[in-house]
Amino acid sequence: MKKLSKILIIAFLIVLNPVIVNSAEILQIKSSNTILVGDQNRNLTIELFCVDVNENDELEATNILKSEFPRGSKVKIKPYGFKENVLLAKVFNIKGTKEMSELLFAKDLTSEICPS
Repeated sequence: MKKLSKILIIAFLIVLNPVIVNSAEILQIKSSNTILVGDQNRNLTIELFCVDVNENDELEATNILKSEFPRGSKVKIKPYGFKENVLLAKVFNIKGTKEMSELLFAKDLTSEICPS
């Protein structure tokens, strides 16, 4: 009987405790291709992979990213390498349904999009 009650208590605690999800969040969108993200321990500057926005479209592209990925948005990062000590990556919303460079490409604000 004691064993059964212990099992029930453990199951009860597991069900009632929320699952803690650690993910990065947007801290700042500096430009159309430079994003500052952070988690509980560190901040990281990311350059968007395969994004080349024309100077004339820079403000519009930055505003689109800020509206679709507001400060505090949880994101997933898919790294592709480094360029001058800055991480090159694709940045997705937490559900994986939106990606920053694809969003800019869809609005005709970047000249190229690279394969996944």
